[in-house]
Amino acid sequence: MWYLFLQSGIHATIAGVVAAFTVPATPHYKIGKYINRIRENIAVFPASDKESVVLSKMQINVLKSIESSSDRVISPLQSLEDSLHGMVNYIILPLFAFANAGVSLTADHGGLEVGMATWAVLAGLLAGKFAGIYFFTWLVIKMGFAGLLKGMTWVNLTGICLLGGIGFTVSLFIANLSFGDSPVLLTQAKMGVILGTVLAGVLAYLVLQFALPKQPAQE
Repeated sequence: MWYLFLQSGIHATIAGVVAAFTVPATPHYKIGKYINRIRENIAVFPASDKESVVLSKMQINVLKSIESSSDRVISPLQSLEDSLHGMVNYIILPLFAFANAGVSLTADHGGLEVGMATWAVLAGLLAGKFAGIYFFTWLVIKMGFAGLLKGMTWVNLTGICLLGGIGFTVSLFIANLSFGDSPVLLTQAKMGVILGTVLAGVLAYLVLQFALPKQPAQE
């Protein structure tokens, strides 16, 4: 399907969105049925037998049944999402980011190109996203539609709003769509994305490091 989308001229990422709609979001077992099944199965384990280290064949089969039931109470969609977290966060996203950045780290052939597009993208990621998230959050709270969670402060919210400026993957995608016909502007925009993402991450870390309570050291 991905290949067909690519050949049709439609952006291939749409194939992933369409494929996601085909993954079932309903678990095989409901929570109530799962709990009843667990209660029935653990009845074969005598409460008085706490020292035994060797299980009977029946007990082993029961444990396997519990394991199978536990898998079925999680929907295929959630199970797939959970299994892909590590691969996506530590392999796919970094490879996507580096492959799509396409900015030479040398001064030759227009590398490290900085211009108006760089500063515009940088301002959008740092100031634009921060202002938008902070203002509308403040507006919703002042209008009484929501409130800050217990323990949440406006300084905490400031750090979270700064995190909104980290938009490496989607920002590069939009930059390619916007400046694909102009290599110079595209390079400048990509530099703005890189700088904006790094600065947003650093500023958010510093604000949250200052605002969040320090955890006591564990003995």
